[in-house]
Amino acid sequence: MSRLASKVAVVIGGVGGIGGAISERFIAEGAKVYATSRRGADDRSQTETGSLHAIRADAGDRADLHRVFEQIHAEHDHVDVLVVNAGISEYAPLEDISEDHFDRTFGLNVKSLVFAAQGAIDMMQPGGTIVLIGSIAGDIGTKGYGVYGATKAAVRSFTRTWANELAPKGIRVNVISPGPTDTAMMAAASQEVRDALSNMIPLGRMGRPEEVAAAALFLASDESSFTTGSEIAVDGGMAQI
Repeated sequence: MSRLASKVAVVIGGVGGIGGAISERFIAEGAKVYATSRRGADDRSQTETGSLHAIRADAGDRADLHRVFEQIHAEHDHVDVLVVNAGISEYAPLEDISEDHFDRTFGLNVKSLVFAAQGAIDMMQPGGTIVLIGSIAGDIGTKGYGVYGATKAAVRSFTRTWANELAPKGIRVNVISPGPTDTAMMAAASQEVRDALSNMIPLGRMGRPEEVAAAALFLASDESSFTTGSEIAVDGGMAQI
């Protein structure tokens, strides 16, 4: 069954890691996917079920986001699904927080959210859906990641507000909050760090990007047609128990 057949999806930060897994899952379910990346060159590829168009764009740059949605408008005239996944996480305890660290983290993790949503809703019809990628860091106090956690708390707040604002237009907004996930970035961590994180998770392991992608598919599809303003934690119980 193709749950996103003929739908146009935009995945901000959709090349590699969690975003890449979401793009791949959406394509497998029949969607035409526009995936942005700061490093990836423009590229278009076809599969048996859908298509991928990777666009080089800085999600923290409003002009770049405007260009992305202008291109999609010229090719399809509408967007059915928006996923905002772009983000950075850098260690900085309170005494070490610099203005650059603060602006860079909020500039990507929060600014991209706002202006990607603005660009998408202008092209969304009733039945459209927005899926934001938050983090359990928005609910817990992880030492040295106060700014990052604050940006993810903002993601959860925007989810509630936008779900309320966009409901009359028939647009749903939800958030996924992953816990530690075994991406390439996490693979660079020492085994000691990986083991310590796994020991904090009731299920005894880190998550996989495809597990987050499965939650994104549910929220992007009509299977979640009565779900809005909600948060799905994909964290092995780490922040739930």
